[in-house]
Amino acid sequence: MRKNWRFLLLWTFFGLGNEYIKNVYEEFFLLKYYGGWSFSEAYNLPVSIRRWFLERLLKQKEDENKATEDAINKAQAGH
Repeated sequence: MRKNWRFLLLWTFFGLGNEYIKNVYEEFFLLKYYGGWSFSEAYNLPVSIRRWFLERLLKQKEDENKATEDAINKAQAGH
């Protein structure tokens, strides 16, 4: 009797976990939403460059929020 041993390992042993994939897709969404990147452009970026763009995007949004808050505070102080 011949036994088939091909699929004894659990599938979770191979590939990346669901949480990692979810985070990667979240990065793709941010690049698409704020930068107009296509899925294939974001997908084909090296990870280090993709992360740089996301960190730079975060810095940009923080700077914009600070400028908005400063303008509001200045306007309120003038009244």
